[in-house]
Amino acid sequence: MKLGILINEGPYQHQASDSAYLFCKAALEKGHEIFRVFFYHDGVNNASRLTEPPQDDRNVVLRWSKLAETHHLDLVVCVAAALRRGIKDENLAPGFRISGLGQLVEAGIQADRLVTFGD
Repeated sequence: MKLGILINEGPYQHQASDSAYLFCKAALEKGHEIFRVFFYHDGVNNASRLTEPPQDDRNVVLRWSKLAETHHLDLVVCVAAALRRGIKDENLAPGFRISGLGQLVEAGIQADRLVTFGD
C-alpha cells in the first residue's frame, strides 16, 4: 500500500509526531511505501535543525532525518507554515525540504491512503 502522511503537531508539544514516526517505521518494515510525509501547521517544527533536546530525551528531528535517509523518504515542509514560524531552508534538518501545499494535494492523489496525525 502506498501511504501519504500528514503531521500537524510539533515534536515535543504533542504525541502526533512520535505516533507518525512509529507508524511510518512499522509500515516500511511491513513492506508498505511512504509516498510523502508532509509537515503542516506546528508540524513544521519537526524539521528544525535548531532543536536541541536534552541528551536523555528522544531527538524527534534526528529520528525523522535518519528514517528519511535510510528509506529515501520525501519529507516536505509547508512553506507558508514554516515561514510563519521562522523556519527557512538554512535551518532545515537533513532530509527535509520546503515546498507548497500542492505537495500535500499530490500526496492525497498518489497515495492509497492519506493518514493524518494531530489536529
